[in-house]
This record gives sequence, C-alpha cells and structure tokens, in this order.
Amino acid sequence: MNQGFTYFKEVGKGALIGLGILALIIGGFSVGGLGSANNAQAPQVSASVDASASPSPSSSSARSCSVAELAADPRLAKLSGVVINSATDEVLFDRNANVPASTASVMKTLTAAAAILTLGPNYRVETRVYQDATDPGTIILVGGGDPTLSKTAAGKQSVYVDAPKLSTLALNVNKKLAATPITKIIVDATLFSGPTWEPSWEKSELTEGYMSEVTALQVDGDRANPAAETSRRSTSSVMNAGNAFKKALGANAAGATVVAAAMPSDASQIASVSSQPISKWITHMLQVSDNTQAEALARLVALDQGLSGSFASIDAAIKKAVAPLGLNLSGMSIRDGSGLSDYNAVSPTVFAKLMQLVNKPGSGIDLIRQGLPVSAESGSLADRFKGDNIDAAGHVFAKTGWIKKGYTLAGIINAKDSTTLTFAVYALGDVKADAKQAIDNLVTGFYRCGDQLSNQ
Repeated sequence: MNQGFTYFKEVGKGALIGLGILALIIGGFSVGGLGSANNAQAPQVSASVDASASPSPSSSSARSCSVAELAADPRLAKLSGVVINSATDEVLFDRNANVPASTASVMKTLTAAAAILTLGPNYRVETRVYQDATDPGTIILVGGGDPTLSKTAAGKQSVYVDAPKLSTLALNVNKKLAATPITKIIVDATLFSGPTWEPSWEKSELTEGYMSEVTALQVDGDRANPAAETSRRSTSSVMNAGNAFKKALGANAAGATVVAAAMPSDASQIASVSSQPISKWITHMLQVSDNTQAEALARLVALDQGLSGSFASIDAAIKKAVAPLGLNLSGMSIRDGSGLSDYNAVSPTVFAKLMQLVNKPGSGIDLIRQGLPVSAESGSLADRFKGDNIDAAGHVFAKTGWIKKGYTLAGIINAKDSTTLTFAVYALGDVKADAKQAIDNLVTGFYRCGDQLSNQ
C-alpha cells in the first residue's frame, strides 16, 4: 500500500507552533496535498549513467522537499515508483522501485529500444506480391509485418502518415500482368507464427478499437476507419486486407476469389511497397500509444534474432535486444510488446534507467525522446498537467500507460531547479481514471522539488 511519513510526534500546542516557526526560519519546505485527496490539487512549492547499478535512496538529511502527502493519495492504490537524478545517478525517491510489476503502455519504450538496437531506425518493412509459376492468374499478397499498409485512396492519409498504399501495389501488378486476368488472390500472413491474440488481453480491445489481431498482413491496423486512431477492429484482418487488395485491383480482378494460404514455393515477385522507416513508427507509437505498431515491432525484433515471431518469443527477444544497455533485467517478464497484458512485470527502476539513456545523446536510443508525449502539449499528455499542475507544462517528457488494473507514467523531467530527473510511477490495483490526476500531482511535485526531493 501507499507509504506516508509522520513529521512530528505529538506535542503541546505551543511547542507545535514553535516548531512551525523554526521550520520557516531554517527554510525547510514540502510539497503536499493541502486538502482532501479528491480535490485534485497539488499546492505550489515554496522556496554519467550506470544502468546496471542497483539504486538505493540517497540520504534524505540533505534534502528537504517532501512529496509524502502526494504519494499517499489513495487514488494511487498500490504505488510503485522511483526518481533518479540523471546527472549524479542518485535515487531521490523510492517506493518498491526494484519490484517488477505490471507496466501498461510504458512497455512500449522498452519495445522501441529493442527495435532500434536490433533492426535500426532506418529499417523498412516490405509488402510483396508474387505470381504463381504454374497458374499466371493466381497472385499472392505476402505480408511482411507492416500494419501501416493502407487502403486509403491516393492523396488521402490514414493515421499512419505517408504509409505505403494498396493502390500502388495494384497499379504495378496490373501493369505487370497486362491482359492476364486475375482469377485468384492468395493472402499469406505466415511470417508471424502462433496465436494472433494474447490470452490475457481483454477481447474488448478489438471492439473498442484499441488493438487489432497480431498478423503479418493487415491494412490500416485493421481499423474500420483508417483515419481514426481509435476505431473498431475485426477478427478477420488478413482476409480484410485481401478483399481490399481485390477492390484496388479493379476490373482485372473482379472475378477473383480470395483465400488465405502460404505462398507456393515457385512463385516470382512482381511488385512491392516499403513502409516508412521504423523511426517514424516509433514516434507515432509513443505519441498515441499505438498497440498494433508495438506488437508488430516486437515480432519483427524476434524474427530478426532468429526466433519464431510468436508471443512466446517476445520475452527472450526483447531481453536480448536491450542487453547491451546494461539494465538490470532480473525478475523481468514480458508477455507482449504493447503492455496490454497484466502479466508483464518490469520494475520502475528499469524504466527510469532506460530514460537516462534515452536522454543521453549518442546512446543509440536517444531518438525515443522525440516521440515521448510532452506535458500539456502533445500526444497522450496533451490534456494533462493543466490547472494546478500547469507550471510543469512542457517540462515532463513521458510515456503514459493504462490497463484496467493500473495507470503508469515514465520519462524525463526538466525540473524547476534545472535538474534533470528520470522517473517511473505505477498506480496499480483498484484504480479509476482519476488515478491519472494523482500521478500528475505527484510528478509535478517531483518537478517542483528537483534535486531537493526527499525520500521522506
């Protein structure tokens, strides 16, 4: 449960007043909730990276800015968190910091790092079309793991800006085939193996529009509305792609049947399109928390390492990919690339240490920083850190997370005193949407305290 701290033993009224005067004289201060936890207020404050180190809190005797009341907000349920002074590597705040727990979408930062380190930021995914050697009227659309492939018309954009289009593939196929009519379209999504849905995910993610099936062939992330980030998905993403391709091919494929199967071994390639570089995927994924892109990246990382490209391969793949960063991965368990599963378990310290490297130019994963939402300004933080927390606007760069059993936030703070802090906060258990406000209050407290943040 939440940890609070008591500052004064019971004393007489006069002694308490004296202590208050003494506190003002010596300049001690704290960030606390001067009101009930439900009034969502966060009062104003007065007055090199070692990724493998196991952090321990620095001495609180030299630091006098406390966020204890904010950390005790019941809306945070079971609080885990850590704050690190990025320059000195000192741990300023620790609540179960080294205990692996559910991450929600903060997991996407680890997936992004794995993709950059394994595939490289300029990696592009190809979608190819082949022609059957023995039946010229049969063509095969082969998915390469690109969920951004779009059915939108030329000149129109999906949520994935400048994504490759089915219309481009169709145009090139029709040119190549000339007068040969298309009688059969095979759709091949066999690049990814195993189940297309993680058993621990809520099926409502499909109907509510937050997640598609994990397939190597789909268009617009299988959204019913390609231009809407949140849009209903289906249980037939591969066939949907095939039918959209048939429509794009026009009259030459009007009588074609569409079937899902593996490509014949003797087929020859006749057309292809390439995705945007995954550096653009990563920025979009982090800004809006795109689950479909995250899962595609995790599978591609696994395949690049010679693994199966199934859910079962993701844990080993991501751990191997980020191993060069020197993070302490003990006890870590990864079920997916998006963070949707309650069974992901990563400690807050891993993310705070990761953010130290994200904030370090030349670390190899520093491009992640440009994709992090900014408090009160962009992405999934655009509508947060307002009101009483407005002074932290533009100073918190962080990935948000939400699952039904928790809210999370991890990133970088350019603190009021110019100290750079990295942090991770988990509010897990019986939480409601107002946990986000409690997290923002606490993180604003970190911002206001800066290097004077006390663990007490």
